[in-house]
Amino acid sequence: MRSFGHRLLIALALAIGAPGAALAQAAEPGSVAIEPVAAASAMVADAPFEHQRPTPGIGQPTPRGWDLQEQVTPIGEQAAWMVHNLLNPVMIGISIFVLGLLVWVVVRYREAANPVPARFTHNFKLEFVWTLVPALILVFIAFPSFRLLANAYNPPKADLVIKATGYQWYWGYEYPDYGEVSFDALPASREVAEERGAPFLLETDNRLVVPAGKTVKLLVTAGDVLHSWAMPAFWVKMDAVPGRINETWFKVDRPGVYYGQCSELCGTKHGFMPITVEVVPEEDFLRWMRARQAEQGIEPTGPGIAPPAQAAADSL
Repeated sequence: MRSFGHRLLIALALAIGAPGAALAQAAEPGSVAIEPVAAASAMVADAPFEHQRPTPGIGQPTPRGWDLQEQVTPIGEQAAWMVHNLLNPVMIGISIFVLGLLVWVVVRYREAANPVPARFTHNFKLEFVWTLVPALILVFIAFPSFRLLANAYNPPKADLVIKATGYQWYWGYEYPDYGEVSFDALPASREVAEERGAPFLLETDNRLVVPAGKTVKLLVTAGDVLHSWAMPAFWVKMDAVPGRINETWFKVDRPGVYYGQCSELCGTKHGFMPITVEVVPEEDFLRWMRARQAEQGIEPTGPGIAPPAQAAADSL
């Protein structure tokens, strides 16, 4: 995951005595780096990129919570509407009807009220009704479901492509459009989580950073066993299968920090495989990306990032 240029850059920084603790940590897979992006940003002309502090109750579980997380994507909003306004009323109505029918049958046809039991075995009209009504209910639910599935699996044109690879037990990310910038995202230590004001066991040392208001295509795969990339606030859950690439997408307009986890049993540390996505304004994303490219020894490239020659010409 680490380029030769990245390793050379780290070695030079340490050789000349430059403050590179965060960069050295970032070079070692499995280590926890405190604000590695901010350290790398000092190497470019832009102001240092600063991580956002998460907002309590948004993009993460809440204590004693029982409802869906607040949805921040178009698909998530559509799915939440369907759950709250269609599925839940139908299920509650059926449950109340069946419970009432069961109570009525127990009282009306108890042994004390019917000492001689009935001996009929069929009732064609009743059987026809209890077959037709559930079928109509399913049809009523089906059409909104088909619309939701069509929107989920027919994404609009992507503004950004990211590849997510699951490993035991962390995620690796690549940005193909930006010179193959890549990094690993491991669980952050308790100290790092507290410093960022983030929930421990959900925060990662390196966050997946995406621009707000842009359609992100996520290519999901695995390097060892089955995993699953799940982000409840996005209504996204996609299996990561070794040797296969599955595709999903999301678009988030609201900047913030959002948390998810691996949702496929993948070994002893399955419960300690968090996902952290930070949504930032586009200019902040480009500043973060330029810092990553400089950190990894990659020429500035990609949508919205001017090549060095053009940037020098623009500054004249």
